[in-house]
Amino acid sequence: MMRRGRPGIVGMAARTAVVAGTATAVSGRVGRRQQRKYADQDAQYVEQQAAAAQSGYDQGAQMEAAPATADPATQIEELGKLKDQGLLTEEEITAKKKQILGI
Repeated sequence: MMRRGRPGIVGMAARTAVVAGTATAVSGRVGRRQQRKYADQDAQYVEQQAAAAQSGYDQGAQMEAAPATADPATQIEELGKLKDQGLLTEEEITAKKKQILGI
């Protein structure tokens, strides 16, 4: 005899297993895709750093090559702009500020 209406306990358990399995598969796929994405970003960053090293790019040399402005406040503002652009680290800025201020 076939039962009509709501599924029984076995039917509910089967449905739950299918939903859980699907969710696990989707979650795993999303995780793998994110890992590939971040690995690609890391590889690009490493390539950029290697290219910068090969070209002889030196942030410290860039700071030294910049024309000296007589006003220390203007020089410090320029350092802030370079930091905002991501060209200088906090340590480099601190060292240059000490040099400008004669500390």
